[in-house]
Amino acid sequence: MINKIKNLININLFKLGYRISKVNNTHELFKLHKYKDFEEYKETQEHYNKKKIKHVWADELNLKKICEFILTNVKTSNIKGLCHGARNGFEQNFILSNIPNSEIIGTDISETASDFKNSIVWDFHKENKDWINNFDFVYSNSLDQSYDPKSALTTWFNQVKKNGYVIIEHSEQHGVIASGKMDPFGVEANFFPYLISEWFGHSISISIIKSLKPNKVNAPVWLFILKKI
Repeated sequence: MINKIKNLININLFKLGYRISKVNNTHELFKLHKYKDFEEYKETQEHYNKKKIKHVWADELNLKKICEFILTNVKTSNIKGLCHGARNGFEQNFILSNIPNSEIIGTDISETASDFKNSIVWDFHKENKDWINNFDFVYSNSLDQSYDPKSALTTWFNQVKKNGYVIIEHSEQHGVIASGKMDPFGVEANFFPYLISEWFGHSISISIIKSLKPNKVNAPVWLFILKKI
């Protein structure tokens, strides 16, 4: 109820160039919630997936921007992509409808993924030998749901071809103050490129697209474009 009121206020404030947001009083740049074991992590993610199964976080305008980037920068007639943490399949099906002759599939750790078109049940930390060096891009707005983000990103980089892209959609909802049991990984947007550089060094390049439109709760959105070199 509080979030609904906050969002309603933000909608009106945004017209004047303002918005309500939490303050990171701890000044932490990076945070990771610890689970007692993998089963606790899996059960937690499945629980919240089912609770929010009809909710779509991604914004169509931001997804269109991603499609435009892919069409401009991926030089192949049959573009192949993966969308990790796709929940109800909205993201991969939107991209499919906007990129001709593409093959896009989505993954989610919850068994509910099998109920949706072009989706499979899969833990995005886990490697699939058939996916290695197989995709032109990987997209996700769900890195905050990772218990080991470096491991997840390593897996995703292995899944794209040389000069392929890992595209991470990031907002304030992916920051430190939003992290916890439901979304274990939190990182501040201004620190994220430094963290990625520390993890992967010269094996990748980073560019950033600032969205022209905030997401559905009026928070700024950044698209981190990570190219595999």
